[in-house]
Amino acid sequence: MNDAEPSTTPSVLVGLIGSGIQASRSPAMHEREGAKQGRTYIYRLIDLDVLGLSGAALPGLLVSAYRFGFAGLNITHPCKQAVIPLLDELSSDARAIGAVNTVVFSAGGKTIGHNTDWYGFAESFRRELADAPCTRVAQLGAGGAGSAVAHALLKLGVRELSITDIDEARAARLAAELCVRFGTGRAIATVDLARAVGAADGLVNTTPIGMVGHPGMPVSPDLLRPDLWVADVVYFPLETELLRAARKIGCRTMSGGMMAVFQAVGAFRLFTGIEPDTDRMIAHFASL
Repeated sequence: MNDAEPSTTPSVLVGLIGSGIQASRSPAMHEREGAKQGRTYIYRLIDLDVLGLSGAALPGLLVSAYRFGFAGLNITHPCKQAVIPLLDELSSDARAIGAVNTVVFSAGGKTIGHNTDWYGFAESFRRELADAPCTRVAQLGAGGAGSAVAHALLKLGVRELSITDIDEARAARLAAELCVRFGTGRAIATVDLARAVGAADGLVNTTPIGMVGHPGMPVSPDLLRPDLWVADVVYFPLETELLRAARKIGCRTMSGGMMAVFQAVGAFRLFTGIEPDTDRMIAHFASL
């Protein structure tokens, strides 16, 4: 039997660490674009739930990924903030936001944390809600995704962002950090969600509520009104219960789909050093 010729196709091995991620579209998006770019691109899911692991396993998973030749990892709920103390360096965006969704392994073995979530949300907003009023916005959630979205919203020009979180102290910390970066009064933490939504031009959900495995709505439908725009970072399903209720009464809405694509665009660029074809990745996501 003749020996097979060794492959000369450049290869890339990456993965995603998080809980309940079996429905993620990231593997398909990355692998398809990698193939189009002439790469053997392999994207693995490292699902803490499936493996029966907790966040305590994160340090070992990072070490193992590096030893097995991974170029990097995407990081999602509930590890976006927990991963930070384990990294050697942070990009300026990741440091400012206080959350990491992409880790790149350098040639010297260093772990470098980046955040492409904020870019993903900002690009999605510019495409879908660019002309929407955004003087005041109410945001649900102050975790890793919430930190990135809040950063994006203030960069997009929101004058006052009201943040509500089940962990009141976490919301207060995020609001204080945002005010340091963007100016006094630009962000506030509140427990009065009804008042915040009532005064807002838009509402953004950055919590997991609405995704597969976390059904339901993060707010009462009674708080919605037709002149309120509503955005959700959840993308599986694309139409969450929140978005369905909002559309039913005539609200403009934005799903988490384009945010998922644009954060993947940023991560692909970091993993490979190659500029991906954004329109092709959008079309591929839509086909899924």
